[in-house]
Amino acid sequence: MKNICVLVSGGGTNLQALIDAQNRGEIKGGRIICVISSKADAYALERAENAGIKTRVLVRKDYPDIAAYSKAMTDVLIEEKADLVVYAGFMTILDEQVCKAFPYKMINVHPALIPSFCGKGFYGLHVHEAALEKGVKVSGATVHFVTEVCDGGPIILQGTVAVENGDTPETLQRRIMENVEWKLLPKAVSLFCEDRITVKDGKAYVDL
Repeated sequence: MKNICVLVSGGGTNLQALIDAQNRGEIKGGRIICVISSKADAYALERAENAGIKTRVLVRKDYPDIAAYSKAMTDVLIEEKADLVVYAGFMTILDEQVCKAFPYKMINVHPALIPSFCGKGFYGLHVHEAALEKGVKVSGATVHFVTEVCDGGPIILQGTVAVENGDTPETLQRRIMENVEWKLLPKAVSLFCEDRITVKDGKAYVDL
């Protein structure tokens, strides 16, 4: 049974999707053992506590720089014996220390079809604003491995939704969360825990 640690910063809707999937028995071979937040007042912590999951808080501003914060996060993840680290609305970019400690053992969900609308500055509603400004006809979400390159790790799963006339960044964000993110993230976590993802030459191959 693999130990899953989830990193959060805000409301925790993706965390809730993971908790719900776990409660339904859909995450095979692993269990969420700890939720770590970069903010002390993140509602995601309450979601974890309600589910009986251990919580820890590592506040970014308590550390002088990203290197010090990344070192602290790495130490905590090692202490928790994490086999898989899941970014679920975690808004701090960690440096290469963490990626080197957990190579291809960290996954993130990004609310766009990578390589579109990704990288530094593309987060939250900014992603959907950019997609609508470009006039795309479909959008979606990507679950990928976390590497030193922001949103640049091997792609595990992708899913799409239609962009509708009259969409706002908020309506598009909601449709992608409900129809793609909340489904694909638990699925990817389960695939990892079942050892059904392999990485070769920078690409992820999934045994569906």
